[in-house]
Amino acid sequence: MGISVGVVGLGIMGGAIVEHLSSKSEAVYGHDIDAQAKDRARRAGVRLTEDVPTLAQRCAIVMTSLPSFVAAKSVIDDIAGAAEPGCIIAELSTFSIDQKLALRDKAASAGHVMIDCPLSGTGAQAKTGDVVVYASGEKAAIERCEPIFAKFSRGCFNLGAFGNGSRLKFIANHLVAIHNVASAEAMVLAMKAGLDPKQVVEVIRAGAGSSRTFEMRAPLMAENRYEPPTMQLDTWFKDIDVIDAFARGMKVPTPLFDSTKAIYAAASSMGYGAVDTASVCAVLEQMAGLVRSPPGGGIQDGTERPRDVVQSSTPNR
Repeated sequence: MGISVGVVGLGIMGGAIVEHLSSKSEAVYGHDIDAQAKDRARRAGVRLTEDVPTLAQRCAIVMTSLPSFVAAKSVIDDIAGAAEPGCIIAELSTFSIDQKLALRDKAASAGHVMIDCPLSGTGAQAKTGDVVVYASGEKAAIERCEPIFAKFSRGCFNLGAFGNGSRLKFIANHLVAIHNVASAEAMVLAMKAGLDPKQVVEVIRAGAGSSRTFEMRAPLMAENRYEPPTMQLDTWFKDIDVIDAFARGMKVPTPLFDSTKAIYAAASSMGYGAVDTASVCAVLEQMAGLVRSPPGGGIQDGTERPRDVVQSSTPNR
């Protein structure tokens, strides 16, 4: 049996990772504070621990996939105090460079090695192993982790100095933010023109106007169905804030990215915070006066919204 691997954070990404590792006979331990996440992991054969220190004591490599820096700081503190010196910590979350450096320094002070390894891909892609690892930091640690990464991803890029993985993830997510809203804009334009949204997805996929984001999110838009989320909209705001601060710090103008922020904010205020980011389509539908049936239905009564009709669709809670 190979080395023991631990995953802290069994949400959309972490949960998919442990399922892949467990199905491929990896000795994998997991921990999360959420009961549903733990139940899913248990059913997949993951060995759950009651706390982070117990997991850290049993694993030579620990991967962390966490929703906030506050959560990550607490977890790294626990790992630092419990793991055997030389533990490799692969930090998969999206945080600012300063936050990542603070986590790395905390780990290093206890004799551990942290590598910065954010993932490119959605939760749906993670379930099929269609994510990419943007690894950066100590070369030997990355090379030791590569066989583990290969079991849940389609590739790993070694990007050099610690933090370069996050920098590239910011760039990738900058494009995702734009492509998602652009996809929604195109879908609403097509529907307002009377085109079949499912056929639009099929045809655009085959041509020059497609993107990986369109291929992942436009089918959700066509179906008017945004659950289960591949990226929860309110969680996405953390990434938006990180990208925004990164660009400002570099003094790089981002007019297209900036234009998407109001659309995401509007989607959240309309009640779509807990569902997929593809729900920005609903915002643009309302702006266009487009009225659709419940999820899976077509356009109601033509395309014009009567003045006394409120929000065109609501999240599937």
